[in-house]
Amino acid sequence: MENLILKKKILSIDELSTRLETLKAAGKTIALCHGVFDLLHIGHIRYFRQAAKMGDILVVTVTPDDFVDKGPDRPAFTEALRVEAIASLDAVNFVAVNKWPTAEETLRLLKPDYYVKGAEFRDQAADITGKIAREAAVVKEVGCELVFAEDIVFSSSNLINRYLSQYPEETKEYLDIFRKRYTLADIIEIVDRMAALNVLIIGDTILDEYQYCAALGVSSKDPALALHYQSKDLFAGGVLAVANHVAAFAGNVQLVTLLGDHERHEEFIRSQLAANVTPHFITQADAPTTLKRRFVDGYSFTKLFEVYVMESSGLNKKEDKNLCAWMREQIPRYDLVIAADFGHGAISGALVNDLVDGAKFLAVNTQANAGNRGYHVITRYPRIDFGCLAGHELRLAMRNEFDHERLMTDRLARRLGCRQFVSTLGKRGCLVWGRDEDLLGIPAFAKSVIDRVGAGDAFFSIAALASSLEVPNEILGFLGNIVGAEAVEIIGNKKPIDKLNIQKHITAILK
Repeated sequence: MENLILKKKILSIDELSTRLETLKAAGKTIALCHGVFDLLHIGHIRYFRQAAKMGDILVVTVTPDDFVDKGPDRPAFTEALRVEAIASLDAVNFVAVNKWPTAEETLRLLKPDYYVKGAEFRDQAADITGKIAREAAVVKEVGCELVFAEDIVFSSSNLINRYLSQYPEETKEYLDIFRKRYTLADIIEIVDRMAALNVLIIGDTILDEYQYCAALGVSSKDPALALHYQSKDLFAGGVLAVANHVAAFAGNVQLVTLLGDHERHEEFIRSQLAANVTPHFITQADAPTTLKRRFVDGYSFTKLFEVYVMESSGLNKKEDKNLCAWMREQIPRYDLVIAADFGHGAISGALVNDLVDGAKFLAVNTQANAGNRGYHVITRYPRIDFGCLAGHELRLAMRNEFDHERLMTDRLARRLGCRQFVSTLGKRGCLVWGRDEDLLGIPAFAKSVIDRVGAGDAFFSIAALASSLEVPNEILGFLGNIVGAEAVEIIGNKKPIDKLNIQKHITAILK
């Protein structure tokens, strides 16, 4: 009997529209509530009870799983379970899963008399998504009334973080301490301040090509792996990825990089850059634009081998002299100069000196990769303001295989005269050193890893921006690990980090 009642209350959105037309024709007034309702709690129940008093019929529409954007691993409960839980409440007459990401189209379809939101949504300026303002405009458009239920505010995100978190105990304890020291508004304000920064970025262009294959077995003629080609992707990596990540947060980005005089790929590269990135391309003679071709098992996503198409000798002396002269004019104009140094010739020794001498704030990452391993280290820069290295790059720079990363981070940061320095340690999180602060270890926030390529670049991008704003170590590391957690769920550099998604991730983790 109970299941039959629930089935009568659970409708498709189109069935709900038809049912409401009949009820409105009979003179009934309709109140609509809309949301994710991921973890049904007493706050929701009291909200529905208040909403039910505003009309004759209370209907609730639920955000579909595919459109839930509350942060990682959300929703905790599927749309079917969320709908069933809501339908079991006496105050609710009908419930349906929405078709769209927001309630805008739902309001136009259902045309309720009252659209009821919780009191926490009254301040539209606090809504980082802008959804409430857009919904309010649609409310006026359809002749509905927007009303707010006044009661104690509870948060599903907060309850999920406290009782259903998938993080290990160490991470949960760290976040509990962090929430007591900083509010959500504190962190969002720092992210928003990045928009005022004027940033110059120089480094090596790398095109990342992924060729997806299926393994056929060993060749009959030679002991070689035979592959069946399936498809391929081409991504803008290296300094291009860094520029796009930075552009998601900073207002103006100037990019300086080398492209080859053949196999140049300039049209593709321009098409991949964010609108607020202004590129300045220098042509390297007798060289292709650097391309790293990865052959990948299409089923397991295991990388089988790589082929580098590149010429790392850099510019000739005359061209490099001209670039240095131009850069000396440009560097002082920027709040932040970022050197994304992949060791493929874009940044010469002479240019290093100009960067060190002229930048108001210099952030540097020197990547150790198969094309430069053993001789490309961050100590080629005599002084930097912010440095960021992976653990293996730290050991390479210090020529030290055995000492603890904490000791080496401290020694290297002091040697370089840094204000802040970060050593990223993969699943172990990161170490953040500050000239006037204690060295901090911050746990990783990633729960699943699809591809590690590009994650370090994303971390470096947000961390460089944060360091230039003189944020505390723990906030710098927190932001870096948030961005890193987002980046490892993206294949290569398929898309840059999105500011709104980062703000939602921060919101979800700090509630």
